[in-house]
Amino acid sequence: MTTQGAGKRARDVMHAGAQCVGEHDSLRTAAQMMRDMDVGALPICGDDDRLKGIITDRDIVIKCIAEGGDVDQMTARELAHGLVWCDAETSVEDALVKMEEHKIKRMPVIENHRIVGMISEADLAKELPDSKLAEFVHRVYSGA
Repeated sequence: MTTQGAGKRARDVMHAGAQCVGEHDSLRTAAQMMRDMDVGALPICGDDDRLKGIITDRDIVIKCIAEGGDVDQMTARELAHGLVWCDAETSVEDALVKMEEHKIKRMPVIENHRIVGMISEADLAKELPDSKLAEFVHRVYSGA
């Protein structure tokens, strides 16, 4: 971690204002939200406004479309996975370790039991030295 990144918290590096897709929303709705926001993943929130999982554009393609599923009938909840998150006060170092351990490229950030942002590879790229970023990418993509 660079001197500038040392001591930072998840809230300092996250992309604030993550928008959830509802657990009962169709995959078409999720895909349209991704398109409109130019993102590849969305947190899934339940009726209680709490995080239920995350869905990616790849999930929609592989687990619905390629299997002959109906994007208008299948809901985001059906593909919800990866209930891995960090608290807004988590150190960037600890968030990075959690992402590496779970081999995830995006992680929701929670405060007071509500999602307040997402940490992505792009967010990490702004904070990490090149060598640390390369190590993260290697661990997440190669399974090392």
